[in-house]
Amino acid sequence: SNLQRQIIHDTPHLGANKTASAADRVADLNPDVEVVRFAQRITADNAAALVRDYDMVVDCTDNFPVRYLLNDACVALNKPLVHGSVFEFEGQASTFVPGQGPCYRCLFPEAPPADLDGGAGPMIFPPAPGVIGVIQAAETLKLILGTGQTLAGKLLIVDLLKMRFKELNVERDPACVACGSNPGVARLSPGF
Repeated sequence: SNLQRQIIHDTPHLGANKTASAADRVADLNPDVEVVRFAQRITADNAAALVRDYDMVVDCTDNFPVRYLLNDACVALNKPLVHGSVFEFEGQASTFVPGQGPCYRCLFPEAPPADLDGGAGPMIFPPAPGVIGVIQAAETLKLILGTGQTLAGKLLIVDLLKMRFKELNVERDPACVACGSNPGVARLSPGF
């Protein structure tokens, strides 16, 4: 129902497992890329194990509990987290690097109510995920290459209706339950 904004999938893969569909597409684009598949939901019980073996996490999810789980696992394991999200005609991106600024919970201490979108899901302007995804790719490559200035300590807000980019400074919250002075209260919990 949303192929217009999930361009890694295509019509022949409708109904297929998204992990398999994405792996097939990546193999079509470049057969030399190794894809490691995880066809399971991330939970408080498996988040740390899923994140542990990787240098960083790129969050392309569309649900709040998983965003908090990824944040908490990255903070606990000292891994950078490249965040991106979209809503209607807007998107946002940031990079959270432990020890270099805030984490996702510093920016958003609590998840919004589960019924925020009324159950039907928000209307997403189809180019928005692509724009935010390219920004996330750039952030990821800068971290890998150790070059440039990342969005650590900043939140980039993109308004595609007005074609405006706005950058906000974000401070680490000393009372943050994930990375603050007394962490551990919310680690690896969905934040509800």
